[in-house]
Amino acid sequence: MVFPLGAALNALVIGLGAVGGLFIGKYLSEKLATLIFQLFGLCLLAIGLKMTLGSLNILTVILAAVLGATLGETLRLSQRLTHLAERLKARFNGQNPLFAEGLVTTSVMVCAGAMAIVGSFEEGLGQGRTTVLTKTLIDFFSCLILAARFGSGVAFAAVAVLAYQGTLTLLAGVLAPFMSPGVENCLQSLGGLLIMAIGVNMLGVKPEINLANCLPALLFAALLPGLFQVLALPL
Repeated sequence: MVFPLGAALNALVIGLGAVGGLFIGKYLSEKLATLIFQLFGLCLLAIGLKMTLGSLNILTVILAAVLGATLGETLRLSQRLTHLAERLKARFNGQNPLFAEGLVTTSVMVCAGAMAIVGSFEEGLGQGRTTVLTKTLIDFFSCLILAARFGSGVAFAAVAVLAYQGTLTLLAGVLAPFMSPGVENCLQSLGGLLIMAIGVNMLGVKPEINLANCLPALLFAALLPGLFQVLALPL
Protein backbone atom coordinates (compact mmCIF):
# COMPACT_ATOMS: atom_id res chain seq x y z
CA MET A 1 0.00 0.00 0.00
CA VAL A 2 1.44 3.35 -1.10
CA PHE A 3 1.38 6.31 1.28
CA PRO A 4 -0.66 9.11 -0.41
CA LEU A 5 2.21 11.59 -0.50
CA GLY A 6 0.76 13.30 -3.56
CA ALA A 7 -2.57 13.92 -1.83
CA ALA A 8 -0.79 15.25 1.27
CA LEU A 9 1.33 17.59 -0.83
CA ASN A 10 -1.73 18.72 -2.80
CA ALA A 11 -3.54 19.53 0.45
CA LEU A 12 -0.54 21.45 1.80
CA VAL A 13 -0.21 23.51 -1.38
CA ILE A 14 -3.93 24.34 -1.35
CA GLY A 15 -3.45 25.72 2.15
CA LEU A 16 -0.42 27.74 1.03
CA GLY A 17 -2.31 29.07 -1.98
CA ALA A 18 -5.18 30.12 0.26
CA VAL A 19 -2.83 31.93 2.64
CA GLY A 20 -1.22 33.69 -0.29
CA GLY A 21 -4.64 34.67 -1.62
CA LEU A 22 -5.66 36.14 1.73
CA PHE A 23 -2.51 38.26 1.71
CA ILE A 24 -2.92 39.39 -1.89
CA GLY A 25 -6.62 40.09 -1.39
CA LYS A 26 -5.79 42.84 1.09
CA TYR A 27 -3.98 44.84 -1.58
CA LEU A 28 -6.35 44.38 -4.52
CA SER A 29 -8.97 46.99 -5.25
CA GLU A 30 -12.52 45.67 -5.37
CA LYS A 31 -12.73 46.51 -9.06
CA LEU A 32 -9.55 44.62 -9.98
CA ALA A 33 -10.42 41.67 -7.72
CA THR A 34 -13.83 41.37 -9.39
CA LEU A 35 -12.30 41.49 -12.88
CA ILE A 36 -9.72 38.80 -12.07
CA PHE A 37 -12.45 36.67 -10.49
CA GLN A 38 -14.66 37.00 -13.58
CA LEU A 39 -11.78 36.13 -15.93
CA PHE A 40 -11.03 33.06 -13.84
CA GLY A 41 -14.70 32.12 -14.10
CA LEU A 42 -14.46 32.34 -17.90
CA CYS A 43 -11.37 30.12 -17.84
CA LEU A 44 -13.24 27.52 -15.79
CA LEU A 45 -16.12 27.63 -18.26
CA ALA A 46 -13.71 26.92 -21.11
CA ILE A 47 -11.98 24.09 -19.23
CA GLY A 48 -15.25 22.53 -18.14
CA LEU A 49 -16.73 22.76 -21.64
CA LYS A 50 -13.70 21.05 -23.15
CA MET A 51 -13.96 18.23 -20.60
CA THR A 52 -17.69 17.78 -21.14
CA LEU A 53 -17.47 17.82 -24.94
CA GLY A 54 -15.17 14.80 -24.71
CA SER A 55 -18.06 12.68 -23.47
CA LEU A 56 -18.53 9.36 -25.23
CA ASN A 57 -22.21 9.40 -24.28
CA ILE A 58 -23.70 12.66 -23.10
CA LEU A 59 -27.00 10.96 -22.20
CA THR A 60 -25.28 9.02 -19.41
CA VAL A 61 -23.73 12.24 -18.11
CA ILE A 62 -27.11 14.00 -18.13
CA LEU A 63 -28.77 11.10 -16.33
CA ALA A 64 -26.00 11.02 -13.71
CA ALA A 65 -26.36 14.77 -13.19
CA VAL A 66 -30.14 14.60 -12.79
CA LEU A 67 -30.07 11.60 -10.45
CA GLY A 68 -27.24 13.11 -8.42
CA ALA A 69 -28.95 16.48 -8.06
CA THR A 70 -32.18 14.74 -7.03
CA LEU A 71 -30.37 12.72 -4.37
CA GLY A 72 -28.46 15.76 -3.14
CA GLU A 73 -31.65 17.79 -2.85
CA THR A 74 -33.46 14.93 -1.08
CA LEU A 75 -30.62 14.55 1.43
CA ARG A 76 -30.42 18.36 1.84
CA LEU A 77 -26.70 18.04 1.23
CA SER A 78 -26.24 21.76 0.71
CA GLN A 79 -27.74 22.62 4.09
CA ARG A 80 -25.65 19.98 5.82
CA LEU A 81 -22.39 21.15 4.25
CA THR A 82 -23.23 24.79 4.95
CA HIS A 83 -23.95 23.91 8.59
CA LEU A 84 -20.60 22.12 8.81
CA ALA A 85 -18.84 25.11 7.27
CA GLU A 86 -20.54 27.47 9.70
CA ARG A 87 -19.38 25.32 12.61
CA LEU A 88 -15.83 25.45 11.29
CA LYS A 89 -16.09 29.22 10.91
CA ALA A 90 -17.35 29.60 14.48
CA ARG A 91 -14.62 27.33 15.83
CA PHE A 92 -11.92 29.42 14.21
CA ASN A 93 -13.57 32.71 15.12
CA GLY A 94 -14.21 33.59 11.51
CA GLN A 95 -16.32 36.58 10.53
CA ASN A 96 -16.22 36.01 6.79
CA PRO A 97 -19.76 35.79 5.30
CA LEU A 98 -18.35 33.97 2.23
CA PHE A 99 -16.65 31.24 4.29
CA ALA A 100 -19.14 28.47 3.46
CA GLU A 101 -19.35 29.39 -0.23
CA GLY A 102 -15.57 29.45 -0.50
CA LEU A 103 -15.23 26.07 1.18
CA VAL A 104 -17.86 24.33 -0.98
CA THR A 105 -16.82 25.98 -4.26
CA THR A 106 -13.12 25.21 -3.81
CA SER A 107 -13.75 21.65 -2.60
CA VAL A 108 -15.83 20.87 -5.68
CA MET A 109 -13.28 22.45 -8.02
CA VAL A 110 -10.22 20.63 -6.68
CA CYS A 111 -11.96 17.25 -6.40
CA ALA A 112 -14.26 17.11 -9.44
CA GLY A 113 -11.68 16.98 -12.23
CA ALA A 114 -10.33 13.82 -13.81
CA MET A 115 -6.78 14.67 -12.69
CA ALA A 116 -7.75 13.98 -9.07
CA ILE A 117 -8.81 10.44 -9.96
CA VAL A 118 -6.14 9.62 -12.52
CA GLY A 119 -3.35 11.13 -10.42
CA SER A 120 -4.43 9.26 -7.30
CA PHE A 121 -4.65 5.95 -9.17
CA GLU A 122 -1.26 6.45 -10.80
CA GLU A 123 0.33 7.10 -7.43
CA GLY A 124 -1.47 4.21 -5.74
CA LEU A 125 -0.43 1.78 -8.49
CA GLY A 126 3.20 2.93 -8.38
CA GLN A 127 3.08 4.67 -11.77
CA GLY A 128 4.52 7.96 -10.59
CA ARG A 129 3.15 11.30 -9.38
CA THR A 130 3.38 13.44 -12.53
CA THR A 131 -0.38 13.96 -12.84
CA VAL A 132 -1.03 14.70 -9.18
CA LEU A 133 1.93 17.12 -9.03
CA THR A 134 0.65 18.93 -12.13
CA LYS A 135 -2.77 19.19 -10.50
CA THR A 136 -1.12 20.48 -7.33
CA LEU A 137 0.48 23.35 -9.24
CA ILE A 138 -2.84 24.24 -10.90
CA ASP A 139 -4.65 24.10 -7.55
CA PHE A 140 -2.13 26.50 -6.01
CA PHE A 141 -2.91 29.29 -8.46
CA SER A 142 -6.63 28.52 -8.40
CA CYS A 143 -6.77 28.76 -4.61
CA LEU A 144 -4.69 31.92 -4.74
CA ILE A 145 -7.43 33.59 -6.79
CA LEU A 146 -10.35 32.03 -4.90
CA ALA A 147 -9.00 32.96 -1.47
CA ALA A 148 -8.55 36.58 -2.55
CA ARG A 149 -12.30 36.58 -3.16
CA PHE A 150 -13.82 34.08 -0.73
CA GLY A 151 -11.39 34.27 2.15
CA SER A 152 -10.30 31.62 4.63
CA GLY A 153 -12.94 29.02 3.71
CA VAL A 154 -10.81 28.12 0.68
CA ALA A 155 -8.04 26.74 2.89
CA PHE A 156 -10.31 24.06 4.36
CA ALA A 157 -10.74 22.50 0.91
CA ALA A 158 -7.36 20.95 1.71
CA VAL A 159 -9.17 18.54 4.04
CA ALA A 160 -11.51 17.45 1.23
CA VAL A 161 -8.59 16.83 -1.13
CA LEU A 162 -6.63 14.88 1.46
CA ALA A 163 -9.62 12.68 2.27
CA TYR A 164 -10.74 12.16 -1.34
CA GLN A 165 -7.43 11.70 -3.14
CA GLY A 166 -5.84 9.95 -0.18
CA THR A 167 -8.63 7.35 -0.14
CA LEU A 168 -8.38 6.81 -3.90
CA THR A 169 -4.61 6.34 -3.62
CA LEU A 170 -4.88 3.85 -0.77
CA LEU A 171 -7.63 1.87 -2.51
CA ALA A 172 -6.21 2.15 -6.05
CA GLY A 173 -5.42 -1.54 -6.29
CA VAL A 174 -8.99 -2.45 -5.32
CA LEU A 175 -10.78 0.19 -7.40
CA ALA A 176 -8.64 0.17 -10.56
CA PRO A 177 -10.33 -2.94 -12.11
CA PHE A 178 -13.68 -1.12 -11.97
CA MET A 179 -12.36 2.03 -13.68
CA SER A 180 -13.20 1.14 -17.26
CA PRO A 181 -12.64 3.72 -20.03
CA GLY A 182 -16.39 4.36 -19.97
CA VAL A 183 -16.38 5.15 -16.26
CA GLU A 184 -13.33 7.40 -16.56
CA ASN A 185 -14.88 9.26 -19.46
CA CYS A 186 -18.20 9.73 -17.66
CA LEU A 187 -16.47 11.01 -14.52
CA GLN A 188 -14.36 13.42 -16.55
CA SER A 189 -17.39 14.74 -18.44
CA LEU A 190 -19.45 15.10 -15.27
CA GLY A 191 -16.52 16.81 -13.57
CA GLY A 192 -16.37 19.21 -16.51
CA LEU A 193 -20.05 19.97 -16.02
CA LEU A 194 -19.46 20.81 -12.35
CA ILE A 195 -16.46 22.99 -13.22
CA MET A 196 -18.64 24.84 -15.73
CA ALA A 197 -21.19 25.36 -12.95
CA ILE A 198 -18.46 26.94 -10.80
CA GLY A 199 -17.57 29.25 -13.67
CA VAL A 200 -21.21 30.27 -14.12
CA ASN A 201 -21.52 31.06 -10.40
CA MET A 202 -18.30 33.05 -10.43
CA LEU A 203 -19.69 35.19 -13.25
CA GLY A 204 -22.61 36.10 -11.01
CA VAL A 205 -25.36 34.47 -13.07
CA LYS A 206 -28.57 34.23 -11.02
CA PRO A 207 -29.96 32.05 -9.63
CA GLU A 208 -26.74 30.35 -8.58
CA ILE A 209 -26.26 26.65 -9.26
CA ASN A 210 -26.31 24.69 -6.01
CA LEU A 211 -22.97 22.91 -6.29
CA ALA A 212 -23.21 20.97 -3.04
CA ASN A 213 -26.44 19.24 -4.05
CA CYS A 214 -24.82 18.20 -7.34
CA LEU A 215 -21.99 16.26 -5.70
CA PRO A 216 -23.79 12.86 -5.65
CA ALA A 217 -23.77 13.03 -9.45
CA LEU A 218 -20.13 11.88 -9.31
CA LEU A 219 -21.27 8.66 -7.64
CA PHE A 220 -23.81 8.00 -10.39
CA ALA A 221 -21.20 8.85 -13.03
CA ALA A 222 -19.04 6.06 -11.59
CA LEU A 223 -21.87 3.51 -11.36
CA LEU A 224 -24.09 4.03 -14.42
CA PRO A 225 -21.66 3.02 -17.22
CA GLY A 226 -21.02 -0.35 -15.59
CA LEU A 227 -24.71 -0.86 -14.87
CA PHE A 228 -25.69 -0.09 -18.45
CA GLN A 229 -23.03 -2.49 -19.71
CA VAL A 230 -24.34 -5.30 -17.51
CA LEU A 231 -27.93 -4.61 -18.65
CA ALA A 232 -26.77 -4.27 -22.27
CA LEU A 233 -28.46 -0.87 -22.54
CA PRO A 234 -27.29 1.50 -25.29
CA LEU A 235 -26.43 4.34 -22.90
